[in-house]
Amino acid sequence: MSDADSAAIREVRKDWVSEHRDMYLQSGGAQGHLMDITAVGAYSLGAHCLVKYKGRKSGKVFITALCYSIVAGEVVICASKGGADTHPDWYLNLVASPEVEFQIATQAYRGTWREPEGAEREKVWAVMVDNFPFYANYQKSTTRVIPLVMMKLAEEIPVFKESDATGQRQF
Repeated sequence: MSDADSAAIREVRKDWVSEHRDMYLQSGGAQGHLMDITAVGAYSLGAHCLVKYKGRKSGKVFITALCYSIVAGEVVICASKGGADTHPDWYLNLVASPEVEFQIATQAYRGTWREPEGAEREKVWAVMVDNFPFYANYQKSTTRVIPLVMMKLAEEIPVFKESDATGQRQF
């Protein structure tokens, strides 16, 4: 999928994305964790986490809601960008940092992250596609290998607040 096609899809969905993130943050995680995402080709109970990261260029803090699965005790997110030919900014920013902060429902964590490789990556990719079938279509629409990020918790931290974000995600 071209970046232009991906941008057109993001433009249509940006209100939903912003509203979802805001609901998650404003409720302290009581809402927004499980969402009906059948409209985008998924199941009615799609699980979402929040990921907090610092912009590698701006130094601003961003918070993004992403679909996730748990594989072997690690939280897995997918840097799909809707099948665009370029990686999402959140992924590029995460790669620039050895740590990650993430929130699942009403619990937040600081942890480490890694990218699975080889046979492990294939197994994890299969889980993500099984839980979120649209990822298979995203991969078919681009020549880049869509990165998977596995996050492992190290310590519990306070849940995220809207005021934690000093930057606004650009669509």
